[in-house]
Amino acid sequence: MNQTSSTPMPLRRSIAVNQLGYPAEAAKSFVYAGPGGEFEIVDTSSEEVVYRSTTGPSHWDEASGATVCRGDFGDLRTPGTYRVSLNGQSSAAFVIDSNPYTDLQQGLLKAFYYLRCGMELEEPFAGPWKHHACHTSEGIVYDDPSLRLDSCGGWHDAGDYGKYTGPGAKAVTDLLLAYEGNPGAFQRSIPLPESDDRMPDVLHECRYELEWLFKMQDPRTGGAFHKLTTKQFPPLDVMPEDDRAALYFLPVSATATACLAGVMAFAARVYRPFDDAFATRCLQAAERAWAWLDRTPPHPDGPGFKNPSDVGTGEYGDASDLDERYWAAAELYRTTGDANYHEAFRELAALPFAKYELGWTNMSGYGTIAYLLGAEASAHTDADLRATLQQGLLAEAERLALRCAEDGYLTSMRPEDYIWGSNMLLMNNAMLFLIARRLGGEERYRELALEHIHYLLGRNVLDISYVSGFGDRPVNHLHYRPSVADDVEAAVPGLVSGGPNRNLNDDYMQEHLQGLPPAQCFVDHELSYAGNEVTIYWNSPAVFAVSQFVK
Repeated sequence: MNQTSSTPMPLRRSIAVNQLGYPAEAAKSFVYAGPGGEFEIVDTSSEEVVYRSTTGPSHWDEASGATVCRGDFGDLRTPGTYRVSLNGQSSAAFVIDSNPYTDLQQGLLKAFYYLRCGMELEEPFAGPWKHHACHTSEGIVYDDPSLRLDSCGGWHDAGDYGKYTGPGAKAVTDLLLAYEGNPGAFQRSIPLPESDDRMPDVLHECRYELEWLFKMQDPRTGGAFHKLTTKQFPPLDVMPEDDRAALYFLPVSATATACLAGVMAFAARVYRPFDDAFATRCLQAAERAWAWLDRTPPHPDGPGFKNPSDVGTGEYGDASDLDERYWAAAELYRTTGDANYHEAFRELAALPFAKYELGWTNMSGYGTIAYLLGAEASAHTDADLRATLQQGLLAEAERLALRCAEDGYLTSMRPEDYIWGSNMLLMNNAMLFLIARRLGGEERYRELALEHIHYLLGRNVLDISYVSGFGDRPVNHLHYRPSVADDVEAAVPGLVSGGPNRNLNDDYMQEHLQGLPPAQCFVDHELSYAGNEVTIYWNSPAVFAVSQFVK
């Protein structure tokens, strides 16, 4: 059910459900912030009680700061629209359906279209969120101001209008992995301006970003510029086409270069059946980036990229580039079968850094995934290394599973995980569960991933959907410049909010959220950039997770 601009947000309820609904054959539960007891499931069309049971025992949940209990109703599989009734209170209405997340998946993916830079978003595709083309001027190369390059295209990274190589590579990779893992979920047109009957829209959307990433490869060296931004962020109420400050290609970094190599090598495989010339171009870019890395010593402990003194946009600094190199080597080996890339991967795998992370600060998990998935089709991988990495990934999934058993809302989030971008951690963990299941892990990992989707869509202590436009209490006042400036009451739909942040890293949070438990450290307000901003790499793992439950 989509929230419209004229629909007032209901008051927060103590009974938290996934406000969209539950797959008919899956486990189903709600969480109640209270002492529990007998509950009823009511059919909203007939007002008849169709299911009765009793909640489990109550217990204190540290992250939410509440005494909670859970009510299970997995036996109810009849399609319909329902609500939970308990102790005189009611939940949001929700559906039970064989395929309840098709619109959600489409919305999460369509959000990338709204984030496009450099083209007019026309009303037939953008609706009321249309706007003129933006940021079409050439960019200035920061360390050689006499050099100007085409900078047009790609996705705005977040609530600002910057564009960043590493985060863009993560987002594209999540989407390509989602398509690779369940291509049938992407057969329906969004639609996009490029939609045709030949290539799925997810690949059209990724290509829009990949075409821009080509422009981030320094034509002089083959390294990748770290980012393309103005020197300072524009005010919050500025539409993208009105942001006319000079754009700068900020200096090449090893992390950005390795990310470009990794995502381009992956793209070369995925696009080969659809566009051979484009796939070849992707592989050439990847190999040229690797050549730059090959002649540039790694920096395992810094210094990584730092903003120049006159630049105040997002830094995305990263002290170590070992994880990004590890990922790049794995993707290049999987794509080409070249023994040199295999040897580079083996050497990097022997070094002491985490191998299962999926965030922009540590991209190692993508290297592990590429190697393990590639091993399914190759007889030339290192069997011992493959076994070690697979055992490690499954052990990581089991570690997260143990956390789920302890959490009041059934997620893998600990109190200390509610940081800036906590919903990215949430969805990254859901991704890891689903990858672990694909690589031979237990079936319950799939169910645990679904519990994370339930949290995102409202089964949380705040009874809020963290996806704009979806659910009956969705975020709507995002820290996102177009939604602040466009005079449209409803936020751009399908955007994932950053989520609760116990560190209260912005002034608005510090003023309004002092003393709250970690999972309650959130406010749906445009000034809360450390809690209510959006980014491409918060949406992308959500697309991955949700798409694996779409038929």
